[in-house]
Amino acid sequence: MEIKDLKPAPIWGFFDQITRVPRPSKKEEKIVRFLLDFAKQNNLEVTKDEANNVLIRKPATQGKENLKTVILQSHVDMVCEKNSDVRLNFETDPIQTRIDNGWVKATGTTLGADDGIGVAAALAILTSKEVEHGPIICLFTTDEETGLTGANALKKEFLAGDILLNLDSEEWGEFCIGCAGGKSTIGVFTYRKIPLPNDYFWFEVCVNGLNGGHSGCDIHLGLGNANQILTRYLWALLQECPLILATIDGGNLHNAIAREASATAGVPVAFKEQTRVLLNLLQAQVSEELAKVDPNVQLSIQSLETPQDCIDFETGNALIYALYAMPHGVIGMSRDMPGLVETSTNLASVKMKDDCRIVVTTSQRSSVASLKVDIANKVTSVFNLAGAEVTASDGYPGWKPNTDSGILNLSKSLFEKLFHQEPKVFATHGGLECGLFFEKNPKLDMISCGPTILGAHSPDERLEIATVEKWWTFLVELLKAIPAK
Repeated sequence: MEIKDLKPAPIWGFFDQITRVPRPSKKEEKIVRFLLDFAKQNNLEVTKDEANNVLIRKPATQGKENLKTVILQSHVDMVCEKNSDVRLNFETDPIQTRIDNGWVKATGTTLGADDGIGVAAALAILTSKEVEHGPIICLFTTDEETGLTGANALKKEFLAGDILLNLDSEEWGEFCIGCAGGKSTIGVFTYRKIPLPNDYFWFEVCVNGLNGGHSGCDIHLGLGNANQILTRYLWALLQECPLILATIDGGNLHNAIAREASATAGVPVAFKEQTRVLLNLLQAQVSEELAKVDPNVQLSIQSLETPQDCIDFETGNALIYALYAMPHGVIGMSRDMPGLVETSTNLASVKMKDDCRIVVTTSQRSSVASLKVDIANKVTSVFNLAGAEVTASDGYPGWKPNTDSGILNLSKSLFEKLFHQEPKVFATHGGLECGLFFEKNPKLDMISCGPTILGAHSPDERLEIATVEKWWTFLVELLKAIPAK
């Protein structure tokens, strides 16, 4: 069976189409064209702005014209992560989907259910002749995953509705009513290429096998960070002997916990054996520490031919010390909502550039604006002490929870009627576009909901089939129950 054959057919049919349209963040031209063509084919009013956000309007069904206007919002881009042995070009190739024991998965890559399933639900509603609803606006934003730039550039008139349903949550049976704000802090190390010393043993050390995950939604799980583990090894070796870095690479995206990292380095030949002794020791320690969350963590080392050049001693050492000192993970828990992470930071990626720069990207989140600034300042201090040049993004605002929300109360009542259980109401440590929407239109009444997606932002991403049908049933009934203006 293919995913297009799953039920309910409207939403799965569109999701199947979406997986065949390349849509990396910042390169959404093909999915935007898909949406514009869709609107034209279905005779729907459509608008596109300078940031490639797309807005499609559908009039109310007969007799529902006086209901409040609902905005169905989802983002069109996807996180493009794959295992190192997978050959797939996210800019040209379709996602290879499969059904596995009640879940839809991709083969060795991210699936793009975050937020392709939200886009699919909106398209299914736009084409449905059976769903009863008031005036509907479907808003498709761009570049959510790498900076919320589409939502940030959105004009206020794109949010001219009464209720906004964000279709970007990842746990069925839960209604999100708030989110953390966030920002990125980047440190740039500029190095000199120096001649290679004589009588050095050169090797590559790799960290693999970690699960990775979302730096907001999964940060509390204590998952292993490949950049941290790699640096822990390099720092330990540096305490034993001189060490020279030739290359270093780890992680990819600012909002993903690094799954893989590697470095090539050299030590005096007399310390060759020490490289393996320390690796074996760290492997045992990390395996024990991460046994419950990352049982497949693997550290490996292999000897190399002498590289062409290397990073100067001072910069290499400063980089290792800075990365080892860099905070990562949960910094504080919420005082207002028990169990909610309040503040965190993610050591996201380390990338070498052709112009002798090493760029270290970190991201900070907090539901308290002042604490977001505070943890970013601490990260900046580490970079400053190491001599790096620091830049920071403006960030994005959080979304303050409203427990008296009209759409929340309606959704809770309807959920209990349909499924005979109470939904969970929560705020997320992840970043949602709702904070920016609320900033532009403070009168919006918002909730976020979705089917169950596990492993988002990693090749283990998977979408639970049974929850999609329940979510679709809920959305259909909710639109029918929207109150009058």
